[in-house]
Amino acid sequence: MHPALESSTPPAGKLTDKAIRRGVFRTVPDLIDAIDAYLAANNTHPEPFIWTATTEQILAKVRRGRVTLDAITN
Repeated sequence: MHPALESSTPPAGKLTDKAIRRGVFRTVPDLIDAIDAYLAANNTHPEPFIWTATTEQILAKVRRGRVTLDAITN
Protein backbone atom coordinates (compact mmCIF):
# COMPACT_ATOMS: atom_id res chain seq x y z
CA MET A 1 0.00 0.00 0.00
CA HIS A 2 1.16 3.54 -0.67
CA PRO A 3 2.82 5.29 2.33
CA ALA A 4 0.49 8.31 2.10
CA LEU A 5 -2.49 5.99 2.45
CA GLU A 6 -1.01 4.12 5.39
CA SER A 7 -0.86 7.26 7.52
CA SER A 8 -4.50 8.12 6.81
CA THR A 9 -5.83 4.57 7.02
CA PRO A 10 -7.94 3.86 10.12
CA PRO A 11 -6.58 1.25 12.54
CA ALA A 12 -8.89 -1.46 11.25
CA GLY A 13 -7.24 -1.09 7.83
CA LYS A 14 -10.43 0.14 6.19
CA LEU A 15 -9.83 2.85 3.61
CA THR A 16 -11.99 5.95 3.67
CA ASP A 17 -13.14 8.13 0.81
CA LYS A 18 -11.11 10.93 2.45
CA ALA A 19 -7.96 8.80 2.12
CA ILE A 20 -8.72 8.31 -1.58
CA ARG A 21 -9.42 12.02 -2.17
CA ARG A 22 -6.49 13.36 -0.14
CA GLY A 23 -3.97 10.61 -0.69
CA VAL A 24 -0.82 11.11 -2.71
CA PHE A 25 -0.43 8.54 -5.45
CA ARG A 26 2.84 8.37 -7.34
CA THR A 27 1.44 6.17 -10.09
CA VAL A 28 -1.90 5.35 -11.62
CA PRO A 29 -1.63 1.72 -10.46
CA ASP A 30 -1.22 2.98 -6.85
CA LEU A 31 -4.47 4.93 -7.20
CA ILE A 32 -6.25 2.00 -8.81
CA ASP A 33 -5.13 -0.30 -5.98
CA ALA A 34 -6.43 2.17 -3.40
CA ILE A 35 -9.78 2.49 -5.17
CA ASP A 36 -10.09 -1.29 -5.50
CA ALA A 37 -9.38 -1.71 -1.78
CA TYR A 38 -11.95 0.99 -0.92
CA LEU A 39 -14.60 -0.69 -3.09
CA ALA A 40 -13.86 -4.11 -1.64
CA ALA A 41 -14.35 -2.72 1.88
CA ASN A 42 -17.34 -0.47 1.23
CA ASN A 43 -19.31 -2.01 -1.61
CA THR A 44 -20.33 -5.35 -0.09
CA HIS A 45 -24.06 -4.56 -0.36
CA PRO A 46 -24.41 -2.11 -3.26
CA GLU A 47 -27.73 -0.42 -3.90
CA PRO A 48 -28.81 1.30 -7.11
CA PHE A 49 -28.55 5.07 -7.25
CA ILE A 50 -31.96 6.73 -7.05
CA TRP A 51 -32.26 10.08 -8.78
CA THR A 52 -34.03 12.72 -6.72
CA ALA A 53 -34.03 15.44 -9.37
CA THR A 54 -35.93 15.44 -12.62
CA THR A 55 -34.20 15.73 -15.97
CA GLU A 56 -35.56 19.26 -16.29
CA GLN A 57 -34.08 20.28 -12.92
CA ILE A 58 -30.69 18.87 -13.82
CA LEU A 59 -30.61 20.56 -17.23
CA ALA A 60 -31.74 23.88 -15.71
CA LYS A 61 -28.86 23.67 -13.24
CA VAL A 62 -26.42 22.93 -16.08
CA ARG A 63 -27.73 25.95 -18.01
CA ARG A 64 -27.31 28.21 -14.93
CA GLY A 65 -23.78 26.93 -14.47
CA ARG A 66 -22.89 27.62 -18.10
CA VAL A 67 -24.28 31.16 -17.88
CA THR A 68 -22.18 31.80 -14.76
CA LEU A 69 -19.09 30.28 -16.34
CA ASP A 70 -19.54 32.35 -19.51
CA ALA A 71 -19.97 35.50 -17.38
CA ILE A 72 -16.73 34.99 -15.46
CA THR A 73 -14.63 33.90 -18.46
CA ASN A 74 -15.71 36.64 -20.89
